[in-house]
Amino acid sequence: MTITSPHLGSSQAWTDAKLLYALEEVVEKELNRHLKVVKDWMPHEYVPWGDGRNFPAFFEDGEAWEPGQSKVTDVGRIALVVNLLTEDNLPSYHHEIATLFGRDGAWGTWVHRWTAEEGRHGIVMRDYLLASRAVDPDKLEEFRMAHMSEGFESDNRHSMLHSVAYVAFQELATRISHRNTGHQSGDPVCDRMLARIATDENLHMIFYRNLLGAAFELAPDLTMQAVRDVVVNFRMPGHGMPGFERAAAQMAIGGIYNLRIHHDDVLAPVLRFLKVMEIKDLGPEGQKAQEELGLYLNGLDAEARKFDERLAARAARLAARKG
Repeated sequence: MTITSPHLGSSQAWTDAKLLYALEEVVEKELNRHLKVVKDWMPHEYVPWGDGRNFPAFFEDGEAWEPGQSKVTDVGRIALVVNLLTEDNLPSYHHEIATLFGRDGAWGTWVHRWTAEEGRHGIVMRDYLLASRAVDPDKLEEFRMAHMSEGFESDNRHSMLHSVAYVAFQELATRISHRNTGHQSGDPVCDRMLARIATDENLHMIFYRNLLGAAFELAPDLTMQAVRDVVVNFRMPGHGMPGFERAAAQMAIGGIYNLRIHHDDVLAPVLRFLKVMEIKDLGPEGQKAQEELGLYLNGLDAEARKFDERLAARAARLAARKG
């Protein structure tokens, strides 16, 4: 790494600028690794264009949207809208990370490459939804305008280190949400499309996870505090969209994203890979953050267990009614 002076291990020594400089070589290494393994793909190849037909307004043969025109399940439809509206805010995300990470050198190359790859996701999802008539196109556009007009400000915009920690978890959360949406969609075409998107998201997670690991080596105390803060206060980037709370609840019940999935499939894998709870030789603040992180995870696991029990009870009630 560029900076190896032991005097820079203290909390007082590190600034965002110094961390950006110190991590530049790691970013370059991870960028080169990413470019070797990532596969380019064509969004239009995943869209069922043959299912498409005109909507009314300017076309005499236009057909109004009806829910029954698509095989996508109700929970799949809800999740697809949430996932697409999240992707729609890409201009705001780009602005955030370009401001934090910069537009020059390896950092800048990564920022632009990440944005280009994420852009495909919104393109293919919207084309799929319109061609397959999976959602009401008028409502989708109304939601897009409302969500994008609000813009997006990250909870972690104050700190480059917090932002790296956040995206290490958020990219995996997005991958899981897309993958589970595909599984629950009821449409093999949708499942295949979202699996392709999820592959990208997983590679993005690996990039940020490895970068976070390097930050632990450089500034373990500060990085532990950042991880603690991010995990305890984690919110998905789409939290500000219209009707998000209700949609999130329906996605939780539908098994797309809930407390158990968040704990077991998002937080635990990243923390386990980086061996965060096993890190030794931390200063007082780092030790405190590590302990608080452990307590929070235990509490989250307990809450997830209660959610699992409520979900099982709900399933039993529904089965009894059908019986």
